[in-house]
Amino acid sequence: MMSDTNKRQLLQGNEAVAHGALAAGCRFFAGYPITPASEISEVLASWMPKVGGTFVQMEDEIASMGAIIGASLAGVKSMTATSGPGFALMQENLGYACCAEVPCVVVNVMRGGPSTGLPTSPAQGDVQMARWGTHGDHPIVVLAVSSVSDSYTLTVKAFNISEQYRVPVILLSDEVVAHTRECVQLPDPYELRIINRLKPSVPPDWYQPYEGDNRGVPAMAAFGDGYRHHVTGLVHDVQGFPTEKPSEIETFQQRITQKITRGFAQIMMSKGHRINDAEVCIIAYGSVARSAMRAVDEARDQGIKAGLLQLITLFPFPRSHVVPILKQCRAVLVPEMNNGQISREVQRVNQGDCTMVKHNRIDGQFITPDELYTQLLKL
Repeated sequence: MMSDTNKRQLLQGNEAVAHGALAAGCRFFAGYPITPASEISEVLASWMPKVGGTFVQMEDEIASMGAIIGASLAGVKSMTATSGPGFALMQENLGYACCAEVPCVVVNVMRGGPSTGLPTSPAQGDVQMARWGTHGDHPIVVLAVSSVSDSYTLTVKAFNISEQYRVPVILLSDEVVAHTRECVQLPDPYELRIINRLKPSVPPDWYQPYEGDNRGVPAMAAFGDGYRHHVTGLVHDVQGFPTEKPSEIETFQQRITQKITRGFAQIMMSKGHRINDAEVCIIAYGSVARSAMRAVDEARDQGIKAGLLQLITLFPFPRSHVVPILKQCRAVLVPEMNNGQISREVQRVNQGDCTMVKHNRIDGQFITPDELYTQLLKL
């Protein structure tokens, strides 16, 4: 499988995520089977040992999150994959990873909710949860895939961001993308840009585990490398030990936030489709962006100057990508398979520049191109 990445292949979205993880250097996966994410585990259970990695089926999702944190602290790129109910269980340990600045990737293949919800139906209801599911102000990056090709390339990108900024990265897919099969030609792994975490350049006696560089990102020693590395979920000083000093607490909180804000230019990603002269625009993400692209093309055939802005980075919210569209267009349409989770962010930055219209489905059904084409005609 890995040797055929330069050939055209018929792949499922979940399979492409597994391919991307291996290409990015992931060598530890811990997870628990759950629809519609199970194929990621199935592929990695087979392939992880073949590349010298470790696959562990854990007893539940809480343990899965703990296992990938431990593997990452030991110096191994690690990942887990789940869907909404399992993602809910991961939140406490996800907060621990944010506080301890442990790089890891969590794939959430969204399905209908709440609770057990609609296990085999598509939804996008976990968007705000991905950003704010764990408590407190915390750094995290959320990316969304819309195709099989995206599922590969953005998995690699998720690992790169995670390693570069020492932050958990959430990769959001959904049931439609996960189970769609497309003929794709994946990049040669040897041609990919792979980023690894910064390791200490000083002797063990000089090492400060949580002293940030000019970006605010600390060098990370692996357990067993001879460096003392105290890890805790409590707010800590540069040595990693708990602190109650207000000055140290504020310094820590500011640094873990600023390391992300300083990387905005590299972290924020979107794709534009026919937006240069667009007068009306769809702002979409995930599988809905595929429907939106078709709707835009059909509207163009009818003389409507429509465009699409596909959001890849959902959080930090790519305001600098969205605002120019709001100023350019007289109206924007924000379709989602939820009650309006990204539309709230679009409205927040709109400042009255243009009319914003929502289009939501919460019935377990996919948003079709025809639905969006009809909405564009109204706009």
